[in-house]
Amino acid sequence: MPEKSEIIIKSLVVGEFMVNTYIVACITSGIGIIIDPAGEVDRIRAEVDNAGLSIKYILNTHGHGDHVIGNHDLKEMFKAEVCIHGIDDDFFQEPQVMAVSQSELGLCGPPPCNIRLNHGDVINAGGLSIQVIHTPGHTPGSVCYKIADNLFTGDTLFVGAAGRTDLIGGSLDILIESIEAQILPLPKETIIWPGHDYGETPTSTLAREMEENVYITDFIL
Repeated sequence: MPEKSEIIIKSLVVGEFMVNTYIVACITSGIGIIIDPAGEVDRIRAEVDNAGLSIKYILNTHGHGDHVIGNHDLKEMFKAEVCIHGIDDDFFQEPQVMAVSQSELGLCGPPPCNIRLNHGDVINAGGLSIQVIHTPGHTPGSVCYKIADNLFTGDTLFVGAAGRTDLIGGSLDILIESIEAQILPLPKETIIWPGHDYGETPTSTLAREMEENVYITDFIL
């Protein structure tokens, strides 16, 4: 696994929902991934091209429309494979779920993916080793992606907050269980890269969140 200094991370705030889209790559190989492409595909492509990177995978933290808008176009641009947890791949293909999700967000969910992920899977892209951590609660198939000491949390955990659970498939109890069982045991120096910039800072550390995030201090600790 590459050290922190060997990983490039580019963060773009993308689309009308202000989603944090991440481009992560191994500096040595130039091979990387895109996490949660939220639209503005030409802007994302320009960032990739300017950095001289080759994109192997598009990773979705969950199936909400605001996080997957760019899947199809970027898949075609980079000949990349789209990955999402198998539960969300199934969930967002259900007609009732599709209809409710469309009414909630005004956006369609993702089409079927290329690679269905499971908890504990490891994806390799160049020198990157990407661990899949299933963290349901925001959606049934929400995941976090751990790369070295970086955790890309999607809408599971924000800086100072956590993802909403009032949308279809959401559950506050399950979300809290996921944070407690899957995120809190990680090293305290783990860097949190959230799906939206809702906090005082764009990123945080697990240690800081354990001291300041009310979803952890009030519900768990």
